[in-house]
Amino acid sequence: MIAIKTTEDIEILRQAGRYLAEILSALSKEVKPGVSTKEIDSLTMKLCKERNVVPVFLGYKPYGAPRPYPAAICVSINEEVVHGIPNEKPKILKEGDIVSLDMGISYKDLVVDSAVTVGVGNIDSKAKKLLESTEKALYIGIDAAVVGAKTGDIGYAIEKFIKPKGLSLPVELGGHGVGYSIHEDPFIANFGRKGQGPALKEGMVIAIEPMVNEGTARIIFGADGYTVRTADGKRSAHFEHTVAITKNGPEILTRL
Repeated sequence: MIAIKTTEDIEILRQAGRYLAEILSALSKEVKPGVSTKEIDSLTMKLCKERNVVPVFLGYKPYGAPRPYPAAICVSINEEVVHGIPNEKPKILKEGDIVSLDMGISYKDLVVDSAVTVGVGNIDSKAKKLLESTEKALYIGIDAAVVGAKTGDIGYAIEKFIKPKGLSLPVELGGHGVGYSIHEDPFIANFGRKGQGPALKEGMVIAIEPMVNEGTARIIFGADGYTVRTADGKRSAHFEHTVAITKNGPEILTRL
């Protein structure tokens, strides 16, 4: 069932979104050669405590997962598409890596979700293209999120932009409703057909999140129960915003 948020809910989500944008901005500045993923997780906890918000991934057990997620943030490096665990077998960031930072927070019992991918030091031209294309695809998807459109319109817009670039979109992964919990209906694929899927209505709040691979769209789920990797070992990028559907167009909640 798709939940419609009240005006009061969306005002709280705006503040939550600002807090999450601040946290991800601060974390992005710490993505440097020599930094460990465990340090990023520890800093995430500190930044959440300073703002009196709850990192909702910590202890969350999605349907089908073998155990609760053990960290405050997902840190996914290079060929890791999503859900990399930063505090178990931590990794040291190296010059040229690309790193996805994905997290959700709860503020006054309402949830927002966002992700960015950043380069470590100097990154090569292919990595720059991947990041730029994925971030652009996010905003193209957001532009399609208007009252009366369907979820398939969002996926269609993202796929139409990404496919001609020789990049791929894992079909198993996509966006979702958010607000009252981390994952709500509807599922929002990063591919689709115009006019298909649930209709977008005023008051819906959704997370739009293209995950884009350099090579194959095929993915592998790791033995740790969470980390998802590209099947061919090529890199992947991930950008995400929480968006409110309003009569005046999509409102991005998770930005400064």
